[in-house]
Amino acid sequence: MRLELLAALNAERAARRACVVVTELASGAQRLVGSDQVDADPLAGSIHEALALRRSRLVGEGERRAFLAVEVPPPRMLVIGAVHISQALAPMARLAGFDLTIIDPRTAFATPERFGDVPVIAEWPEVALPAYGLDPFTALVALTHDPKVDEPALVAGLKVGCFYVGALGSRRTHARRVERLQAAGLSPDLIGRIHAPIGIDIGAASPAEIAVAVLAEVIRALRSGVAHAEGVAA
Repeated sequence: MRLELLAALNAERAARRACVVVTELASGAQRLVGSDQVDADPLAGSIHEALALRRSRLVGEGERRAFLAVEVPPPRMLVIGAVHISQALAPMARLAGFDLTIIDPRTAFATPERFGDVPVIAEWPEVALPAYGLDPFTALVALTHDPKVDEPALVAGLKVGCFYVGALGSRRTHARRVERLQAAGLSPDLIGRIHAPIGIDIGAASPAEIAVAVLAEVIRALRSGVAHAEGVAA
């Protein structure tokens, strides 16, 4: 690999942007295709599919045969709310390969004693999110049941195109949430991306069971091929 291509690849990795290294097998020529360059590439269809599957692959035939090396950032999960569900969700999510962080401005809940070595940020989402850096490879899970805490994070996650955005609450609670988000100027399509009530319907009752349902829904979203999408405008 040429040094300039390697440098560009490392820059994409550092910025947590998906990309593909295309190697033409007949000539050995290589090029880096960033997520914002896919549509202009001759292999656009194949690259989109490879990114959606998060899987490197051979494409084409004969002299047009090429290898697509997919580079996708590792998935993260940002949990809003240092609650009992979060305590159960954190170890499960880590076992499933997610880098998990918790944000909760309520210092009585957001303590290392309750979460061990899980990063816990005792700040309001508006303060903590710029430094955290939401992106399309992050799942946003809002669990406080408090609009003042949850909704700024939900709005931020929707606008950047987090591959999963979910919020705790009943259908009635979510209906009121939708009204507030519409009043704040979010489009119905954008609001419709929120998974609420959160989690796959397995009849979960306890915090641990709800955590299982949430994690299953997040994994389903991750594997559905939406995690490479660009941010979505309001």
